[in-house]
Amino acid sequence: MQGTTTFILISTVSLVCLASDTTLKKETLSRPVRLITEEELENYNGSQDGQPIYMAINGVVFDVTTGKGKIFYAKGAPYNALVGKDSTRAVAKMSLDPEDLTHDTTGLTEEQLESLDGVFTGTYKAKYPIVGYTARRMFNEDGSPNKDFKPEDQPNFTLKLEL
Repeated sequence: MQGTTTFILISTVSLVCLASDTTLKKETLSRPVRLITEEELENYNGSQDGQPIYMAINGVVFDVTTGKGKIFYAKGAPYNALVGKDSTRAVAKMSLDPEDLTHDTTGLTEEQLESLDGVFTGTYKAKYPIVGYTARRMFNEDGSPNKDFKPEDQPNFTLKLEL
């Protein structure tokens, strides 16, 4: 009798574990890689309660609502100026100057570019989920597809998490 009870208990625990793994994979696999236009990105600027807050760096769009991000990026928060747009230049220069709130990295120093890489990898990729990519990341200036763009080669991309 005790052997039967132990078998039932182990079977039940195994089924619960399998069910939770399946649920986790289903939720994880439901987030596709997507193109987020500049107009759409502007809608995720922290001004609406209950809506995620997005910001882009290097054409990679992050959901900065998670963790403590809301404290820094919500409406009225210290870094709210960075959200709802691609703020690559501002992050590289550690600036909130309105002129720096752009994707354009023209004229940045080697030190600023190194800083950008460090913050991009050490802060944003490490802390925030990628929700998509900007048109500039996926398309050339003339609007033609960027043939070199492969989601699997992009920062923090894994097939398991994004497709």
